[in-house]
Order: sequence, then C-alpha cells, then structure tokens
Amino acid sequence: MIFPLEELIEYDKNMYEITSAASRRAYQLSRLEDPDIELNDGKVVSLAARQLFTEQIEFRVED
Repeated sequence: MIFPLEELIEYDKNMYEITSAASRRAYQLSRLEDPDIELNDGKVVSLAARQLFTEQIEFRVED
C-alpha cells in the first residue's frame, strides 16, 4: 500500500488538520506495534493517512 495520493488530491478540508492527525496516528500505530504496519511494508505514515482518508478512524480538533 502506498501513500493515498488520490484521496489527498480530492481532500477539500483543512490540510493542516489532516496532516497533524496523520502524524499523531502514525505515532500511535508505531507505539502500539500494530500488525497492520507489517502488511503495509513498514510504512507507518502512509498507513495512518489511508486510515484517515478512508474514515477507518476519525479525528477531531479540540480547543
């Protein structure tokens, strides 16, 4: 699985928020040693981005 470029191009919301969410999710995945990382050839950031763009996980901005 590669970085989801099509979803990135079509994303019409705040790019900073999704980038920040992907970074935080990648950190979570690596700390948890999620088995999906191995299925994604060890590419944690692209896995996190795919989860966000396909809405497998949701994020919210807290004040």
